[in-house]
Amino acid sequence: MTLGRRGVLLVLAGALGGCSPAALLNTTVSRNGFLVEANIPYGPLPRQKLDFYKPETPRPDGKTVVFFYGGSWAQGEKGDYLFVAQALAARGIAVVVADYRLYPEVRFPAFIEDAALAVRWAADRVGTDRLFLMGHSAGAQIALMLAANTPYLATAGVDRMKLRGVIGIAGPYDFLPLTSRRLQDIFGGAARPETQPITFAKAPLPPALFIHGTGDTIVKPGNSERLAAAWRAAGAPVELKLYPDVDHIDAVGAFADLLRARAPTLADVTSYIDTH
Repeated sequence: MTLGRRGVLLVLAGALGGCSPAALLNTTVSRNGFLVEANIPYGPLPRQKLDFYKPETPRPDGKTVVFFYGGSWAQGEKGDYLFVAQALAARGIAVVVADYRLYPEVRFPAFIEDAALAVRWAADRVGTDRLFLMGHSAGAQIALMLAANTPYLATAGVDRMKLRGVIGIAGPYDFLPLTSRRLQDIFGGAARPETQPITFAKAPLPPALFIHGTGDTIVKPGNSERLAAAWRAAGAPVELKLYPDVDHIDAVGAFADLLRARAPTLADVTSYIDTH
């Protein structure tokens, strides 16, 4: 049996005592071309910290991405996503990667409220009109809950309609009813529409890009298809990119050089940032 590059990563992860594939991807990433301001507090709590990646050769327009990682709202570390930040910073785009409180310490909507505070930090630093929100998986749900017609960003003092755009990668946006007991605990029940981005896909909305692999069996691509349709029905600019046979992990892993051939995620994201 021949292993692909992602398969090799998984084998190595097991051999190295469970080191995550994301951490292994980071071992292949160049540390040149950007500076990092690490562990900046955006709130008073231990998980309310972020890393700010500043390109050594920034774009003249100062465009910046605030990235929220996935992990089923229960796991994840900002340092695991160096490979995402490096790919964008190497192209002159500044990147904020924020930690947020996780289950079981908190439940919905605390992680979204944390994310709103991180966006406020970024807005204060570079200006709301230079910001793109981006997330993968659970992080995409968080990003879209901020960008949709909800009060979270306004409560944090940010005008969501001044955002340059929001980019969701393999996100769950319309996933009721919840059958997992853990998800029911995280979201306070099996069928609460206020936990779903699609509930708030109502005008006015900022521009959006949705990316999803058709081979994703963890978060079905229908989530992105339905939210894109709702975004369009609300009269908002929206693009939907479906990648044939790409799975849940490769949709974001393709930011890294090692997995770049797996999906055109980086090219599509940078093209979207260029044109918005």
